[in-house]
Amino acid sequence: MNKTDNLEQYIFQNKEKIKISSKDIKKGDIFLALKGKNFHGNKYINSSIRNGAKYCLTDNKNFKENKKIIYVKDIFKYLFKLAIKKRDLYRGKVIGITGSAGKTTLKETLAFFLKKNHTISYSKKSYNNTLGVLISLLNLNINSSYSIFELGTNNFGEIKSLTKIIRPSEVFITNIQSTHLENFKSKNNIAKEKSDIFNFNYNKERKKLYLNVNNSYEKIILQKAKKEKKLKIININKFSKKYYIKKIISKKKYTQVIFSIDNQNTTLEVKSLIMFRLINLLFCYAFFSENTINIDTITKRYKYLKPVEGRGLTHNILINNNKVKIIDESYNANPDTMYQSIYYFSKNEIVHSKKILILGNMNELGKDTYKMHTNLLHQIDKFNFKFVILCGEFLRRSVKKLIKPKNEFIYFEDKIKIMKFLNRNILNNDIILIKCSNSTEINKLSNQLIKGSKL
Repeated sequence: MNKTDNLEQYIFQNKEKIKISSKDIKKGDIFLALKGKNFHGNKYINSSIRNGAKYCLTDNKNFKENKKIIYVKDIFKYLFKLAIKKRDLYRGKVIGITGSAGKTTLKETLAFFLKKNHTISYSKKSYNNTLGVLISLLNLNINSSYSIFELGTNNFGEIKSLTKIIRPSEVFITNIQSTHLENFKSKNNIAKEKSDIFNFNYNKERKKLYLNVNNSYEKIILQKAKKEKKLKIININKFSKKYYIKKIISKKKYTQVIFSIDNQNTTLEVKSLIMFRLINLLFCYAFFSENTINIDTITKRYKYLKPVEGRGLTHNILINNNKVKIIDESYNANPDTMYQSIYYFSKNEIVHSKKILILGNMNELGKDTYKMHTNLLHQIDKFNFKFVILCGEFLRRSVKKLIKPKNEFIYFEDKIKIMKFLNRNILNNDIILIKCSNSTEINKLSNQLIKGSKL
């Protein structure tokens, strides 16, 4: 058996060994020397070996090979071939999650409940593009009972491609919203793209579709699903007779939510009424019920569930010696999730004179980008905030169109100037909501605030 065969057997028999950052390498890991934006991974092969890498893959045939350094002509194609082999070996249940927003949160929520009593595998972070899916498959625990994958897309044909690799038997579509319109042009097209996850031509393994229909675009998905043979559709909205939220009752210190799960009532007490989190719980209840898993696990453990980093996780930090709470939603944003987050923030019981919004650009919205940003600012002005801090060219141009706003909208061109403003104006017990698309100036600000001054 040559060293390439040894590598393949090692990947098939182990889990969580593939790494793309040399900083993450631990003893026994496999480092992929991939080409990045600024550097090629070949630069970090030696440091990866020092950190304990068992194997390093390189596409540089001039790199001196040894038992730890393996040359392959095209790393991506090689990973693709291995991922397909490992998927063919897997006998557990494969779950695929797609949608415009909420994929990672639903994945983490479902994983949180499943791993209490089952061995599971699930993609880390937001590994939902082709490379991320390949790595997630190669890191799969071949002996796990369930594996959960995200399928993302920002252009046509990507869901089809990912679906052919993962071949999920149970699929979730979270929603259809205004994301990646720069390429897709319309939400109709997004709905059609997401529907490929259950198309029999691309996924002969699919058996069940979990769907929450709330708009005309999600109805497109439903109609497509109904044309598919041997596909069970599990609807979880108010029109469902099997899985739905039956009643919401406001109490003094909490809200009582009554779920109807297969004609049985299940009651939860929640501190904050945030609908998309309740919908995620409903998705999980439906999955557990459909797979004859005891739903009591969800009922007992939901109170220990925390938001995902960058998607609503709260941090307590210090700014100029003042204790401040940050709600970090800096991973991604579109007009729907922006308004949703700001609405819930406005309803927070803390007085409005302590609430601060810090907003960055919403990216990849296409021809109506400025219109969508302007509409958002008009919606924000229906609520009351201490400050609304804006950063990004789209917001700079949009804020000029506001006439006599009741909120104080303040534009800054970079995170340095925002920090100076916060240092001068922040007070003890202020609460900040940060919302933006990934890789924006506000996203960088959020990371800096959380890492630099966490209590």
